[in-house]
Amino acid sequence: MNNQLTIIGRVGQDPRAVSFADTGNKVVKFSLGVTEYSSKKEEEKTLWIDVDCWNGLGERVMQTVTKGREVLLTGRLAINVFTKEVDGKTVEVHKPILKLTSFHLCGPKPVEKAEDATSETKKAARKSA
Repeated sequence: MNNQLTIIGRVGQDPRAVSFADTGNKVVKFSLGVTEYSSKKEEEKTLWIDVDCWNGLGERVMQTVTKGREVLLTGRLAINVFTKEVDGKTVEVHKPILKLTSFHLCGPKPVEKAEDATSETKKAARKSA
């Protein structure tokens, strides 16, 4: 059987990197929001999916993916299992994640804040001077 998932959505927050000193590996994490529409109701619902990207692929994600960006992701579906306290009881949680194998940027780049765009324009002007 082939465990492959392809999904399109918007990045929920800027990717963050976590390094493991003992192995030298690095994982980049972010969440992807996928909007579900219902034909019977006029409401939409967002499904949030956690995404892990390891080593070199994670570095490329850090360089190119930002909050709000529409992306097409391909990867393996995995289950993270951990325990947590709920109402004084320890419960086992099974959380699905996407282990990224490739990605493509879709649509236009998200609109930058005015102050960010102004500072980038100033930087470009200084470089050309």
